[in-house]
Amino acid sequence: MYQNLAILAAFLLLYSVIAGRIDRSWISGPIVFCAAGMVLGPGGTGALQLGIATEGLRLLAEATLAMVLFTDAAHADLRVIRRSIGVPERLLLIGLPLTILLGTAIAWILFPGLRFLEVALLATMLAPTDAALGKPVVASSAVPAMIRESLNLESGLNDGICVPLIVILLGLAVGTQMEQQPATHVAIIVTEAIGIGLLVGLALAALAAWVFGVAAARGWSNAAWRSVEPVALAAACFAVAQALGGSGFIACFAGGLLFGHIAHDDRHAMLQGAEATGEVLALLTWLIFGSEVISVVLPHAGLTAIAYAVLSLTVIRMAPVFLALRGTRIASREALFIGWFGPRGLASIVFAIMVNDAGLPGNTTLMVTAGCAVVLSVVAHGISANPLIRALFAARGAAVAGDTPLTDTAGTKRP
Repeated sequence: MYQNLAILAAFLLLYSVIAGRIDRSWISGPIVFCAAGMVLGPGGTGALQLGIATEGLRLLAEATLAMVLFTDAAHADLRVIRRSIGVPERLLLIGLPLTILLGTAIAWILFPGLRFLEVALLATMLAPTDAALGKPVVASSAVPAMIRESLNLESGLNDGICVPLIVILLGLAVGTQMEQQPATHVAIIVTEAIGIGLLVGLALAALAAWVFGVAAARGWSNAAWRSVEPVALAAACFAVAQALGGSGFIACFAGGLLFGHIAHDDRHAMLQGAEATGEVLALLTWLIFGSEVISVVLPHAGLTAIAYAVLSLTVIRMAPVFLALRGTRIASREALFIGWFGPRGLASIVFAIMVNDAGLPGNTTLMVTAGCAVVLSVVAHGISANPLIRALFAARGAAVAGDTPLTDTAGTKRP
């Protein structure tokens, strides 16, 4: 245990020294930590022997995603979101369903040995995008504000939307009996997951913001603990929503949006602790993923699994996004940029573990294919983020986000 702790601490210390340099390079933190996990783990030198079970990895991935969703939402610019709500609305209501349908159709062709519900599960597992892996894009001031906020809102909500779909498909796949008619059962699950998540997130954020304000005004709070408050709030949003049968991811994103709006002037200082916590948890998740998962997945990765992983990140994601954004003022190259930056990561890991626990007949194929998609996403999106930002938005330079207008499909400037 102490050897593992010493290796993890030493690696975190080393990375913290060069983190800024890596952020500006063609590689990313997740790439570095996945590679370190592969080298140090059982499939490499064997120096790192974590022995973490799938439930432990799921808990870590969920905690990481909850923290990242909360902080990203709290930093969101609601003014930009209100002006450009049509873009994320199309991505979620048109792009996401089309991605799942197209992914299901292609999986049905490529994997004839899988049942229909299994290919539908595979497509749904790989449909949500990852806020953590997409951070270089949503954090860069060179990327137009509309694109940044749209990708942020999409990644914050699509995993919560996919949770009830995964639950429904799993229930049908394992033959769980429904107390109501199928349509009624589906409606109840979706309503509970999204509705409870929204209510819990908004209620806890509003209550916490009021309590934090009263405590600060009366001198009860301690400056050293101010950065801990959002960490505890994010954890509470997730845990309470999950305990009540809702989506903890929806709760964290909704709570983060409201908390960031209420604590607008103080949010950057208050969120530093939550951001650091989410960053460390994310990198540890990728290290464990590299150590415990990649070494198991890669030896079983056949050409079909790799082909589907490539298609999942390209055609299956980009074509629906491109179609969903037709008729808007988003230029074609910007629509392709949005389509490409739909990385698969933490949410897909969580969903894969949920599906793995069900023990379906096609389990091995599902896990290997999902693992290949996540590994490919970590590498491809990590390497391409900064170069593509410079190539497409070089004219913006270091300008303040949002002060350069986008162009519409006709090439004219949009006010």
